[in-house]
Amino acid sequence: MWKFPGGLSEPGEDIGDTAVREVFEETGVKAEFRSLLSLRQQHASPAAFGKSDMYAVCRLTPRSFAIDVCPHECLRCEWHDLTDLAEAGNATPVTRRVARLLLYGHREGFDKIDLPAEEFPSVYPGLSYKLYHRDLPGSYKATTAAA
Repeated sequence: MWKFPGGLSEPGEDIGDTAVREVFEETGVKAEFRSLLSLRQQHASPAAFGKSDMYAVCRLTPRSFAIDVCPHECLRCEWHDLTDLAEAGNATPVTRRVARLLLYGHREGFDKIDLPAEEFPSVYPGLSYKLYHRDLPGSYKATTAAA
């Protein structure tokens, strides 16, 4: 069954850093985080240690292309054409949907699907947080920043 690389975040690790690390650990491919694409929420998953599972799907840009598969993580690892992957019967439903999202982004612009991160100061001194959302027009950014 084909799926995109993924895994668990380390304590304190940002979503994008987790995605980049997991892709490298599983495939040997170096990548750069671009945006959050979507979230998958699942309850009662046997692999979630009795918790509800939130799975962040990220868009990355590869910085290397040679695959060095980790035999402890994957049985097989290959580059796939997105059009073929979107229709593959041997891919997970999430993988097929993400392939369609990426095809749409390539054709119509990633601004239509990306959820980029914006950093804000926290109410707790010295801390900040990232809010993932679609870009706002300039006039709305100014209003939001002042609020």
